[in-house]
Amino acid sequence: MNTLQLGATGPRVSAIGLGCMGMSGMYGPSDRAESIATIHAAMDAGITLLDTGDFYGSGHNEMLIGEALKGLKPSQRDAALVSVKFGAMRDPAGGWVGYDARPAAVKNFATYSLQRLGVDHIDIYRPARLDPNVPIEETIGAIADLVKAGYVRHIGLSEVGPQTIRKAVAVHPVCDLQIEYSLISRGIEDEILATCRELGIGITAYGVLSRGLISGHWTKDSAGEKDFRAHSPRFQGENVERNLALVEALRKIADAKGVSVAQIAIAWVAAQGDDIVPLIGARRRTRLDEALGASSVKLGADDFAAIERAVPKGAAAGDRYAAAQMASLDSEPRRG
Repeated sequence: MNTLQLGATGPRVSAIGLGCMGMSGMYGPSDRAESIATIHAAMDAGITLLDTGDFYGSGHNEMLIGEALKGLKPSQRDAALVSVKFGAMRDPAGGWVGYDARPAAVKNFATYSLQRLGVDHIDIYRPARLDPNVPIEETIGAIADLVKAGYVRHIGLSEVGPQTIRKAVAVHPVCDLQIEYSLISRGIEDEILATCRELGIGITAYGVLSRGLISGHWTKDSAGEKDFRAHSPRFQGENVERNLALVEALRKIADAKGVSVAQIAIAWVAAQGDDIVPLIGARRRTRLDEALGASSVKLGADDFAAIERAVPKGAAAGDRYAAAQMASLDSEPRRG
């Protein structure tokens, strides 16, 4: 596994990271033993970056990663870099009830994350979203206090726009911005990516397969009742029909190269720059093996042109989140 420098101030990380959210119920039931085996297989393959959020499964995901880390050899455990998002709040029924990025809350959330993960520091700590009631300077300042105290190594951001990014780096260096980026989610290309490159901030790209939609495995009957994709605009009604047509156009290109749809979609994101680290959301070792195969997919000028014809920028039908969540994204242009 190749490694990349994560921004000008961040650590070296594997060229592909493992996003662990799906191991804690967001995509329906998951198997604990298989999830841990998948994390171990990822580390065996050279993946060092593990991404989570303290609200994934209301702490379940962090405890799962903590259990997986305990089962690693000391050298692998030392190599593991854990990235944690915080601030999103949930009620006992699993509903979303807003964001809290006040300085006191930042330090409280970090305390619980350290305990659940079973570690003495968090490698990259980031607010999951911009709290509209708290200046980003105050949130970053609180994380900077944790850096100074040794509880956090690096500061990251998630789903924020250029103005917020600039305010944040004025307080403390930021190693990376975590944001959705895929063939059908290319909004960062308008302004955000250029801002990050100007400031020496890396990109950790989640949703590179658009939550499985462009994996080549998704069907209209795939989402169960407790799978949040069942309520996502891109997976509904006529939208999903149009989006699956894009997948079939992409499949022709993948077939011609002798690779899978997922592999060509991941390879496309990785090829957009050596400052971009795709996060793959594999929950099982079989999906992990397929995703890892993307690292050997080489795309040339003809491939990029064919992909652009098959899946032009802006071709996706439906927003990437439901309306209420879209309204909370500082990274999205304000509408209306």
